Amino acid sequence: MRCATHPAIETNLSCGKCGKPICPKCMVQTLVGARCPDCARLSKLPTYRVSTQHYLRAAGTGLGMAIACGIVWGVVGLFMRFFFLNLILAAGAGYAIGEVISRSVNRKRGTRLAIVAGSALVASYLVSLWFVSFLFGVPFSLVLPLNPFNIIFALVSIALGIYVAVTRLR
Repeated sequence: MRCATHPAIETNLSCGKCGKPICPKCMVQTLVGARCPDCARLSKLPTYRVSTQHYLRAAGTGLGMAIACGIVWGVVGLFMRFFFLNLILAAGAGYAIGEVISRSVNRKRGTRLAIVAGSALVASYLVSLWFVSFLFGVPFSLVLPLNPFNIIFALVSIALGIYVAVTRLR
């Protein structure tokens, strides 16, 4: 016999449902035996089937959470200053953003939802800088990390926040 999908390959396997000859490359092992891809009906789990409506809802929720977390991040960072606070605030904002986006899309998961959450965290950091500088009148020289150590520390904080947000949606 020759495989129905790959005619150059000889095989002794056949689909347990329809009897079509299959090779080991196209065989799908199921609980009831070897099946061809058509009979196995491979589909995504419902948790990973995300519609356009879910993406729009996630983007709107992410924008709202970015603004809310950015304001809190800016105010707390302005009035409470210690070295590792930015790490804690980034991780907390990442958790909050990831969890709220996850709940808004009915606990759906996927790479694109994780990208939305990571982008929302970056937007949250930018909102925190904007909020502190414009609304409290703090000059940019005090708000922006200008020396190399502070820039690296801010990037590490943002990376930690993105990691926490993404793990909520993966």
